[in-house]
Amino acid sequence: MISADDIRFMELAIAQAEEALAAGEVPVGAVVVCDGEVVAADRNRREESNDPSAHAELLAMRSAAESLGRWRLSNCTVYVTLEPCIMCAGAMVQARIARCVFGAFDPKGGGLDSLYALHDDPRLNHSFAVNMGVLGDRCQELLDRFFAEKRQ
Repeated sequence: MISADDIRFMELAIAQAEEALAAGEVPVGAVVVCDGEVVAADRNRREESNDPSAHAELLAMRSAAESLGRWRLSNCTVYVTLEPCIMCAGAMVQARIARCVFGAFDPKGGGLDSLYALHDDPRLNHSFAVNMGVLGDRCQELLDRFFAEKRQ
């Protein structure tokens, strides 16, 4: 079930992805929401920081943890425009997030549905809810535009 809040917060993540696109980064944006309030937002920054771990959702979770003064994000939802990779999905498990909402699927690297289901792996110490494909067409459009421009 997609709620009005899911759409509203995904719109904010899309705005972050648009900033990433303008900066020449793969257009992925993320927002962390706790108790109905945005506590952090960020975008991909791998190119500008030369950091392979500078994925939007990882940066947003780090910022949320700092803002909240705790590493456990157990009452938080991460909104991200692209299905998290296994690194980011693993960080979500470690952070004990309550939920992840993502837009576009990642058939080559997705850690929550496309290749793996880390959020629901009974071997891990935490599981969380996932809402998939929220505003996925808009999220995919940004990715398609970025990669089309790179191929030219």
